[in-house]
Amino acid sequence: MTALKTGKEKVRRKFPGLSLAFFFLFLTPVLSADFPVIGRLDPSDIVFRQFINDVQANRRRISGIRPVQGEEAAEHLTIFSYTVRQGEDIFFLAARSNIPISALASLNRINNPVALTPGMTVLLPSSPGIFIPASVVTDLEIIIASSRKNTQGAVELRINAPGISETFLFFPGADFTSTERAFFLNSGFRFPLREFRITSRFGIRNDPFGGHPHMHHGLDLAAPEGTAVFAAASGVVTAIGFDPVYGNYIIITHANRWTSMYGHLQTIETVLRSEVNSGTLIGRVGSTGLSTGPHLHFELRQDGRPFDPAGRLRP
Repeated sequence: MTALKTGKEKVRRKFPGLSLAFFFLFLTPVLSADFPVIGRLDPSDIVFRQFINDVQANRRRISGIRPVQGEEAAEHLTIFSYTVRQGEDIFFLAARSNIPISALASLNRINNPVALTPGMTVLLPSSPGIFIPASVVTDLEIIIASSRKNTQGAVELRINAPGISETFLFFPGADFTSTERAFFLNSGFRFPLREFRITSRFGIRNDPFGGHPHMHHGLDLAAPEGTAVFAAASGVVTAIGFDPVYGNYIIITHANRWTSMYGHLQTIETVLRSEVNSGTLIGRVGSTGLSTGPHLHFELRQDGRPFDPAGRLRP
């Protein structure tokens, strides 16, 4: 019940001491593989039982008295397929499969916990480790690749499956660093505009229309109309609409129960339920709703509670 066993299904080569960029210049294509399908993450599922047996055996090999590494560790790697059910997230999958979040996230190119949704098909590797794609795209993948320039002990894998066709550099037994884990959990947010001027900060201010004091729950970032607005962090677009005060707006849900809101937009450049990465174009600065001029109203909330974005934004 293995997915990557034969030379036709997986080609492995080591390149000790070579940089990641140089490594990917020498790839050998492999044929597609059909991955065993797990119906339920439950011992009553015979395929799941086989998967768990493979996981336990690989953990013993990697963490034993004489741990195996490199090609020897990858030789026993098997990959299974599973469709996420309602109420399951990546933390649930990691706990049930006894595989670290880092292995599940890096193999499936999941950039934050909320990106995993019911009905999504994911690949479950039977070994802990980090998978770096040949074409790194997101901030998280760039950070992972840059921190592992020494590829000694890594193994090349070509994976073809529905929704994923990619060459990976597999580091058996590796896990997220603290920085990588922080990025995955979205502990930091980027400014949603590249160039701007702060015209109103978080806190009590006089209403520009009525003049009476009131609580301003975000940052107002002035910029020319039509200026590109970017997602402050990876997440899922959970609301799009028009509000009499905030005009055209977007709400993105991030990990750890965070949400970001973008108001007074001229246009919206994303769609509901779409997955976005940090820096994805989502809209354009406007002056819709109750506004004194072109600017972006930006909010950060956790569990619905507003926080001052200024202390949580990075360039």
